[in-house]
Formats: sequence, C-alpha cells, structure tokens
Amino acid sequence: MDDLNVVGSINNAGNWLVRNQALLIHYAVNIVAAIFILIIGLIVARVLSGAVSRVMKLRGIDLTVSDFLAALVRYAVIAVTLIAVLGRVGVQTASVIAVLGAAGLAVALALQGSLANFAAGVLLVIFRPFRAGEYVDLGGVAGTVTQVQIFSTTLRTPDDKMIVVPNGKIIAGNIINTSREPNRRTEIVVGVGYESDIDQVKKVLGDIIAADNRIQHDKGVTVRLNEMGASTLNFVVRVWSSNGDAQEVYWDLLEAFKRALDENKINIAYPQMDVHLHRVADAAASQQEEQRSIESKGIAE
Repeated sequence: MDDLNVVGSINNAGNWLVRNQALLIHYAVNIVAAIFILIIGLIVARVLSGAVSRVMKLRGIDLTVSDFLAALVRYAVIAVTLIAVLGRVGVQTASVIAVLGAAGLAVALALQGSLANFAAGVLLVIFRPFRAGEYVDLGGVAGTVTQVQIFSTTLRTPDDKMIVVPNGKIIAGNIINTSREPNRRTEIVVGVGYESDIDQVKKVLGDIIAADNRIQHDKGVTVRLNEMGASTLNFVVRVWSSNGDAQEVYWDLLEAFKRALDENKINIAYPQMDVHLHRVADAAASQQEEQRSIESKGIAE
C-alpha cells in the first residue's frame, strides 16, 4: 500500500511538472537572469567605485573624501542592482521603492543638519575652492587646511590650534584663499604730519621700495597721497611680491619706512588735540569788581 502511495505521488508530481512546464521555464529564466543581473551589478559597482577612487586620488583630493565618495557610488549601484533583481523575480518594486523613499525622508528630516554639511562637503569636493596645505580665511576663522572631510574641514592656526569648521558654514560664508595665486599685493598706509613735503615723502618711500629685490617692480609700484585725514597726510604704498614673501615684505618695509622717515626728519603724525584755556577766574573777579563799583555808586547817591 505504501509503495502504491509513493508511486501515485511521483505520478502526480510528474503530471504537475508537465502541466506547469512553461511556468517553470519562465521562473527558471527569470532566476537565471536575476543572478546574471546581480553578478553584473556587483562587477559594475566595484569597477565604478575603483574608478572614482583613482580619479579622486589623481586630483589630490583628501583620502577620506575619496574613499567616502567611492563607497557611496558602490552602494548606490548595488541598491539599484538589488531593485532590478527583485523586479526580475516578480517582486513589486514600486512598494519597495515607496518604503525606501519614506525611510529616506524620515532619516533626512532627522539628520537635516548633517545632510546639509554632507551636501556642502560634496560641493567643496567638486568645486575645490581650497586644498589641503593652503591658507584660507573661512568667515573670520583663518588657518592652514589640514583635512577636508565630508562633514567638516580641519584648519591649523599659526599658533598651532586645531579648528574644525562644519562644511555648511563654509559654503554659506565667504572663502578667502591666500595661497592659490603665486603672487600677492601688499598694501601699507603711512601717515605723516601736514607740514611734510609730499614729494620728499614719496621719494623716501620710493627709495626704500627700489632697494628691495623681493618686490616685483615690473608689476607696478604705487606710492601716492591717498587721504588728508584729521591730523595726518595718509600715503598708500602698494607693491607686488611672491606669495611666500608677502608677510616678510610687509614687516620689512614697515620698519624701513620708519627709520627712513626719522632720518629725513619727516614727522610721523599721531592723533592730537588742541586745548584752549580761558581765564575764567580773572573774568569772574572783574565782574565782582564792577558789581561792587556799581553798589558803591548807589550808596553815594
């Protein structure tokens, strides 16, 4: 009896396979295609991730940023591949995409500050307004860029302090990069007294500038009277030098100007105030004397 049941089950299974042969072939083809899509997607994800990483490294982008973007590309391709695989095997991908979208919206609302910094970090990577090793001023915070991360940028100040600035604040403010160009213009304002001779002052300052071989004279030198202030004649000096020499040129010229002006007896003016003293006490005594005189005349009469 048991043998008959086994034989009957086998016959039923065989009949079911014959009746559903087309359906089985269809599912088999879909499964094979899904496996093929998965393999191809994983290969594409790895290749694109490696390509992004190589391009970032060739462009000198920070290693942390390049690795993060490479991983982001890889996981994005894998996510698209998985959705395609599920759709191939018959799963309704519209509902899956809707769930992922709702989850993504919830995460975005919860982490909107971090996502803003992330988006700003991506923009910094794309447009590259500064690189590691450059000296920048980011909205009043100045220092040398040591690391550009995906959420923040790290600066090191001249007094060896580390400052971490969120990327969102960097994008929203002004970025002043003083290291990108090879040359820089230095401007110095020199104030002298009103009794000073204009031509003499210009000659003294010009001689100091002409003796400095770090100054790029071919780019032009400016020494002009710029303002007649409250107590000073303000001369503006503008010279060009290499970026690395700019700070030393500023200090050296400032010191040389002071010595040269002193040697030529040119007064370096400073704020002054004229105070006028009135003889108030004498005036009061005179009034009292007049009053007594008037009173004495009245008594005499």
